[in-house]
Amino acid sequence: MHTDKARCVRAVQSKDARFDGWFFTAVLTTRIYCRPSCPVVPPKVENMTFYPSAAACQQAGFRACKRCRPDTSPGSPEWNARADSVARAMRLIRDGVVDRDGVSGLAARLGYSTRQIERQLRAELGAGPLALARAQRAQTARILIETTALPMADVAFAAGFASVRTFNDTVREVFALAPTDLRARAARGIARQAPGTIALRLPYRAPLNPDNLFGHLAATAVPGVEEWRGGAYRRTLSLPYGHGIVELTPGPDHIGCLLSLTDLRDLTIAISRCRWMLDLDADPVAVDDRLRADPLLAPLVDKAPGRRVPRTVDAAEFAVRAVLGQQVSTAAARTHAARLVTAHGEPVEDPGGGLTHLFPTSAALAGLDPESLALPRSRRATLTTLVAALADGSLALGIDTDWDRARAQLLELPGFGPWTVEVIAMRALGDPDAFLPSDLGVRRAAQSLGLPSSPAALTASAAAWRPWRAYAVQYLWATDDHPINHLPA
Repeated sequence: MHTDKARCVRAVQSKDARFDGWFFTAVLTTRIYCRPSCPVVPPKVENMTFYPSAAACQQAGFRACKRCRPDTSPGSPEWNARADSVARAMRLIRDGVVDRDGVSGLAARLGYSTRQIERQLRAELGAGPLALARAQRAQTARILIETTALPMADVAFAAGFASVRTFNDTVREVFALAPTDLRARAARGIARQAPGTIALRLPYRAPLNPDNLFGHLAATAVPGVEEWRGGAYRRTLSLPYGHGIVELTPGPDHIGCLLSLTDLRDLTIAISRCRWMLDLDADPVAVDDRLRADPLLAPLVDKAPGRRVPRTVDAAEFAVRAVLGQQVSTAAARTHAARLVTAHGEPVEDPGGGLTHLFPTSAALAGLDPESLALPRSRRATLTTLVAALADGSLALGIDTDWDRARAQLLELPGFGPWTVEVIAMRALGDPDAFLPSDLGVRRAAQSLGLPSSPAALTASAAAWRPWRAYAVQYLWATDDHPINHLPA
């Protein structure tokens, strides 16, 4: 979008927050870059230039605006709506892969050479993977500086910098302030934070309807791993350097996020996974406009716009839970999952809360005795086959997974039909066009609206909703008075 100057200028002059994250405005006279909704008086058109990423702005020598804080804007919705190599690379960079494994590790995950990945990212984003990762490290450093009382040396290494000097130079270059000055400008105090606890806000594009988003997560919560407590959704997180507990609270213009981490190096990936789970980088206006074009869906969209797709923090975990939920009630699926967690999950401490375990890894489940599962024999075979494929790496599920390839691999496993495959594609892999025409709730809703109720006819009718059929499913599900559609009391 950044190449369409006239459209970008209109967005900046109208301070349209819908375009935050789509592009960044760099001002040639001040050498500052902003988000489109920056509250200051817009610069003259001849002084504006536009970039596709904060990293590209920084590489060109521009500093982040201190008013609108463009580094904290929602991410581009493109990276969660596309399945090409650039989108998959961006999801991995956001998940901290470059910081942990380097550019070669990123390329290996995608199946390309480092040169190809570098070329593709520069062509579309104006910056290579190292610059994109550097911009992310700067944002992580800013969060730690402003929300914790950590010594600056600890902040530097927790944010992923190789040295304190590089950390100091980067913060000064990106924010035009020394780290100590940045902390002094922080709006809220930091002394009240408990050690290892970080409080921050997760921005999103309005509107956002929290009912089905948090309602779904709470209604399907696995005891010990997830809970709804005090108006917030809480869960444990398995992370590269340790584990964590996150508390997410819906707000009118942001999601409150309270993170407790055993290793602060996991901050970037924890934030990324929370944003992914809540689908916070979506463009609800674009989605709703497409679905509203169908006169039968329009009343549902107008009644409660801004529905998101509730996802997961771990694709492999969700695949296991999807199998446990086949042809049983939500309560039964939670019970089956809770038994696995108690028997095979790693215990954690949660003072004052009810979280007790991490969800067991595929490796931990690979050795379970099928006879110990209170499941039909066919379901046991489905679960053990899935877990074995995940554990030995023959099946890889994650944010970088090719959606079509994953579908084909899952369908080859015993006991995997279209419903299970599509719900994994929708909620674990993030395909915005995943569709569940055979789902009972979807079929009942379709029939009540006057849509075809048979899977084949409904799929044909839903072609007009593409590429947002996963969001259409949320609106169809919302017609039922099920706990997944309501915020818990």
